[in-house]
Amino acid sequence: MPADSITAATRSRMMAGIKGKNTKPELAIRSALHKRGFRFRLHRKDLPGKPDLVFTGRNAVIFVHGCFWHGHDCHLFRWPKSRGAFWRDKIGRNIERDRQQYQTLAETGWRIGTVWECALKGKTRLSFDGVVDQCAIWLKSDIKTLEVSGDEARAAI
Repeated sequence: MPADSITAATRSRMMAGIKGKNTKPELAIRSALHKRGFRFRLHRKDLPGKPDLVFTGRNAVIFVHGCFWHGHDCHLFRWPKSRGAFWRDKIGRNIERDRQQYQTLAETGWRIGTVWECALKGKTRLSFDGVVDQCAIWLKSDIKTLEVSGDEARAAI
């Protein structure tokens, strides 16, 4: 019997319910930025990684990443206790894919922002308005990258 206490069918149903887009954190960021007058496109398939928010006129994209699925080094990320090799391989591939997509976007002139789940929930969360402020300030600037996590917000030229 697997270390998992849930049946395979139940686990499959649970995993199928995990969304890749239109998540609660993404919807909250989208709504707040829209209220501040920012207009954007969603999940453009012609861009690497299908960014969550695409600000064409500002040459900027924002990804709203879940800490677990993207292997963020924070308190929300924990390696699963069962099937360790599978999860290390899967999350490792996700991290490498993110890196390659960011590189391609940067090489084609896009500015890249990432808002991590831990910035919005958990013990190190920031104020929601503060996260949106960071995004808004970055969007109005010429700064190349923005990373907002529960630890801090970082912008790089």
